[in-house]
Amino acid sequence: MKILYGVVGEGMGHAMRSRVVLEHLVAGGHEVEIMASGRAVDFLSKRFEDVNRIHGLHMIYEENRVRRGRTFWSNVVSGAAGLPGNIAAYFELIRGFSPDVVVSDFESWTYLFGSLHRIPVISIDNMQIIHRAEHPPEITAGHEAEFQLTKAFIKAKLPGCARYLITTFFYPPLRKPDTSLHAPILRPEILAATPTRGDHLLVYQTAEGHGALLDALRASGRECRIYGMKRGLEAEVVEGTLRYRPFSEKGFIDDLASCRAVIAGGGFTLMGEAVYLRKPMLAVPLGLQFEQVLNARWLERLGYGMEAPTLDDPTAVKAFLDRVPACEESLAGYRQDGNRLLLEELDGLLGRAAAGAL
Repeated sequence: MKILYGVVGEGMGHAMRSRVVLEHLVAGGHEVEIMASGRAVDFLSKRFEDVNRIHGLHMIYEENRVRRGRTFWSNVVSGAAGLPGNIAAYFELIRGFSPDVVVSDFESWTYLFGSLHRIPVISIDNMQIIHRAEHPPEITAGHEAEFQLTKAFIKAKLPGCARYLITTFFYPPLRKPDTSLHAPILRPEILAATPTRGDHLLVYQTAEGHGALLDALRASGRECRIYGMKRGLEAEVVEGTLRYRPFSEKGFIDDLASCRAVIAGGGFTLMGEAVYLRKPMLAVPLGLQFEQVLNARWLERLGYGMEAPTLDDPTAVKAFLDRVPACEESLAGYRQDGNRLLLEELDGLLGRAAAGAL
């Protein structure tokens, strides 16, 4: 089949997840044309042919929160500049590629292409769980307005898809049809990793202002392998128990697989990997990012970790470390058969599309 595949470029989680699905589609003999924005373009271009750059929304972060005003104006300016290129890319696709089905990982342009040309659209992402599932009041408490705004945005972004495949480590009741929940899509390197129970903490933080967190890490007495805080490192920098590491995919995965616990933001990709490897996690969501709040609160509700609203709370790290043994007990019951179930459902949907039944 000919498949048009769209990947939103905000963050790298969408690109890493899409890489797995794209490898499956290419291995299955499908002809795939990829539309992506942001950093996803460079990431996917190293692995696939026919990756087209297109403008996508992006966010500006400062002091561990989204800056809405700067984000809005940056998107207005870059969007105006990117629009002609998007239109040109559309016409190029129309002339040279007639897809049988569209797959969108929260990407709007490919969705619009499918909708305008009456081509079935399959949504694969984690965001749709906000709109298409029910969440108890304690999950949204204190963030009700953000929840409603985020839900409305997600509802408007990709409405009326033929099917929604939602990746998640938590399973609330569904409130919408044509929807199914699936375990997080994991890259092969995570599936190949062998988890061991070390004693170090893996810390991943890229925002500024870590004084209180670093004090708490030092006070814990544990070795902390830290990524993201010091930019441009070419070699490890050691300050007592704190080890600042230059980023390498293999090194990061090795440290993740062998750590005792994780301290990071509320992003879905790393959280899903930590849950799969049964690593308790202290999640610190970015301000004004309700999706990360949702992830962190479900993580805590299931007993897999703990939410910390801010990095400035000096007691959060100690409270989390005290809770780690209980989290390990909860995580021991987590089960996931790789990516098999989602990919099998996707193959079935493509078969239905080929038969004109989707």
